[in-house]
Amino acid sequence: MSNSVKIEALARTSFGKGASRQLRRDGRIPAVIYGHGVDPIHLSVDEHDIFLATKGVANALLTLSLEGEEHLALVKEIQRNPLSRNIEHVDLLRVAQGEKVDAEVPVEVVGESASGTIHTLEQQHLMLKVTATNIPESIAVDITGREEGAHITVANIAFPEGAECEMDPETIVVVIAAPEVDTALEAADAAAAEAASEAAAG
Repeated sequence: MSNSVKIEALARTSFGKGASRQLRRDGRIPAVIYGHGVDPIHLSVDEHDIFLATKGVANALLTLSLEGEEHLALVKEIQRNPLSRNIEHVDLLRVAQGEKVDAEVPVEVVGESASGTIHTLEQQHLMLKVTATNIPESIAVDITGREEGAHITVANIAFPEGAECEMDPETIVVVIAAPEVDTALEAADAAAAEAASEAAAG
């Protein structure tokens, strides 16, 4: 579940590409916080702090300390350099304690399906309506013992208390199937075995 990470922020007064580049040279990342019908606030955060707060975390929740005030915010979008993958800008959505938000949560498959079967993940993420302070890190889908042909849909998944999935209940999330056999490879192996046998016999 989401626990907010406290980050010190500074207000931004200079804008444009040049100002943003200078911020990044100084080890800070430009960001904007918006929502709740109030004017957006342009700010900057420490590059290392925001990297740690968002590393491997979907829907990171932050408490921004800015000029003596605290703002609870959800990370909505991280813009990265296409080559270095360094963070270049962060979009933040202002939220309140107890407020429900839309959050895209990754699916995690747990357990092992029946012997001789494999699983295919049809939905990498599920869209949930959930309290901003209780967004799960992932949604576990248990496939233990599932036989070939089994389909796990949104309706089959037990979501955490207070979380609702607004997707069609019949949406298929995981499929259990037998692995496909590469007939061409099998034929090649058989031909090679036959040739080896003939060579040995001759």
